[in-house]
Amino acid sequence: MIITILGGAGFMGAGIVRDLLSDRAIVDIETVRLCDASRDKMEALATELGDPRIELVALDVTDPDALSAAISGADICINCVPTLLGFQMTIFEAALAARVSYVDLGGLGTYTVKQIAEHERFKAAGVTAVIGVGADPGMSNVICRAVADELDEIDKINLYWAAELTGDENPVLVPPYSVSTVLAEYAHPSTQFYDGKHVECAPMSGGEYLDLPEPWGRCEFMHSPHSEQLTVPLADGIREKGIKEFSWKLHLPHREHEAWVGLVKAGFGDFNEPVDIGGVSVKPLDVLNKVIERNIKKNAERIPAQESHEIHFAIGYGRKGGKPCTVRVEVVVSPDPLYGPYVDACTSMNGSIAAQLILKHPKKPGVYAPEGYFDVESYFPELEKRKFRISKTVS
Repeated sequence: MIITILGGAGFMGAGIVRDLLSDRAIVDIETVRLCDASRDKMEALATELGDPRIELVALDVTDPDALSAAISGADICINCVPTLLGFQMTIFEAALAARVSYVDLGGLGTYTVKQIAEHERFKAAGVTAVIGVGADPGMSNVICRAVADELDEIDKINLYWAAELTGDENPVLVPPYSVSTVLAEYAHPSTQFYDGKHVECAPMSGGEYLDLPEPWGRCEFMHSPHSEQLTVPLADGIREKGIKEFSWKLHLPHREHEAWVGLVKAGFGDFNEPVDIGGVSVKPLDVLNKVIERNIKKNAERIPAQESHEIHFAIGYGRKGGKPCTVRVEVVVSPDPLYGPYVDACTSMNGSIAAQLILKHPKKPGVYAPEGYFDVESYFPELEKRKFRISKTVS
């Protein structure tokens, strides 16, 4: 099989490449087309991995012919180009034109509704697209499916993600993922599902404290723009069970949370709105990215060894067998040497899992969110293979 990865030399794309070419693969991979605008990054990754199945393709995603050539003939296209760069629908349509299966990592739900609206076009063309297949969204959607499958009637499902760092405090701000994504999570309003309908909620609203085991401890969660709440309450097998509430809430490490709040207060939430500096128009995001990159390089020796801990969980309330029932499904990702070469192993490994499950089983043409495409029975064993710990309680 031929797998095309657009943005394949970036942090998430490189992680997907690593996982695809590992001994965890469940499909026979002939070629991984590593497509990126950075030749240096592609060559560095290919040299490090030393796998002859890697094929390097220089890609300018704004060039329609180059984009078509990168996708054509592949068995699946994995889109890792950052959503907020604005090319997601272009790549989505290019995969349809090439009749190639498609997945992406989502991106705060920015294009989710537009993509789902193209379901019938993809179905008629015999093309499969599953959108938002990282950790959140992606794995989180399947967690919600596992909760929903335990209930005959659903009142609500609340979905949470918390990250915490252990070790000495870092004097340098190191973003957990794309700076634009973090700023959008803190500065942009979100769509949640309350009282049986989608409603807009203010940035950083919905404050809720939950006591979690160490190392998370007492965490404050907040609403954040994501795609799960746009699709899960409308999914087959969930919608008809009467769900009236679905929310997604975020908690980033305590001290880093304060830094992102401060940046939003300073005006960096409008990160793409140019400002004039000495007659030159610049985007705040470009300035912030450069300053953060410079600070990390300049103070590399001051950055302590820290370990990242993640917990992804959903709690569903409803009835089973006519009796009140609460279901909690969680996935914990703790430090492990397996994750050493990765940046955000959870997101990239889940991207790899999704692509491989699509290739492994008969395809369903159309556009789907993960909870509408994957079944828990085939998905969760792949998580456990990668040392993610899954637990479920039904009470």
